[in-house]
Amino acid sequence: MLADLSAGAVFLATGGGGDPHVAELIAEQALAQYGPAQLLRAQELQDDALIVALGGVGAPTVSLELLPSIDEAANTLRAFEDRFDRKVDAVVSFEIGGGNSLIPIVAAAVMGIPVIDGDGMGRALPEAQMMTYPISGVLPTPAVSTDYKGDIVEFHTADILQFEQEIRQCALSSGGMITSAEHPMSGRQLKDSIIAGTITFSIALGRLLREQRGNASEMYTHLSALFADSLYGDFFHLYTGKVVDSSTRIIGGYDIGEATIAPFEGNSPPLKIDIKNEYLVARLGHEVIASVPDLITIVDYETSTPINAERLRFGQRVAVFGIGCPSFYRSDRAQEFVAPRCFGFDFDYLPIENLMAAMA
Repeated sequence: MLADLSAGAVFLATGGGGDPHVAELIAEQALAQYGPAQLLRAQELQDDALIVALGGVGAPTVSLELLPSIDEAANTLRAFEDRFDRKVDAVVSFEIGGGNSLIPIVAAAVMGIPVIDGDGMGRALPEAQMMTYPISGVLPTPAVSTDYKGDIVEFHTADILQFEQEIRQCALSSGGMITSAEHPMSGRQLKDSIIAGTITFSIALGRLLREQRGNASEMYTHLSALFADSLYGDFFHLYTGKVVDSSTRIIGGYDIGEATIAPFEGNSPPLKIDIKNEYLVARLGHEVIASVPDLITIVDYETSTPINAERLRFGQRVAVFGIGCPSFYRSDRAQEFVAPRCFGFDFDYLPIENLMAAMA
């Protein structure tokens, strides 16, 4: 089940969230050593329960080098409880993306508490203010982070943008990656803000990729059917071709770059992908055909295995899919934090189904 969750989470991560391989191995070890973690629906929580969001903060490429331990997530949660004298009843993910989908499971197993079936993004996004929790009014602090040395940092700010700056700087000064316990919230607040059911959906998605394993053309129908019966929007095939250029640099604690995908044959224009930890914008020639907050996923063409941005390489044969985001992110309030202009792009958000209809 962890392998299915990992594969499904990478698909939804739109290139970000951190590589899940090491996190999956650590989760397997934690479950074997401490027993299973209980997966709980948000609606099963008491309204006065205390839930903390838990995950990694930093540039995903660093996660391939600065490897976490089995105790890191639980130690971060213990530090939160010790520093603020509050008992945590359950943990929840920042994002259902890559390694960050598995970190709370490790902490839940070690600590003997439930992990909530859902997350704060329904995908992966690069900045704290883009989570559903703060957009819905949950305060980011008090919060703590730990680094690879075990050093603990406290955060005390009610302003989410200031919190993002402080925790990003903390990650930069701590080797590029930290684990954070933040956004403490009540069960009532969680119910009002979570993108529910995404762990269960990721497992179903990963199972589909494993059982129906085939090339991207063969998988399209199966994937479309699965997403049609989900909280996500329409599912589209955007492009098929070969990676002819891909480069990212760590700038300000993010992986920033661009990828170019050319057709296998013919003279049609290449597809260009803008990257900030995640795949944010897909352009065909000068036309935007998909953009954040809708999902852009790149898969290996032959196997339909999703590819993280840090593992995208020259010569890979890939297919690119676009998926409508959860409806939460199309609200006026959410658009203040996740529209393309929030990432520095000079255009307004248009839903992927509108963009694709205009191309037809």
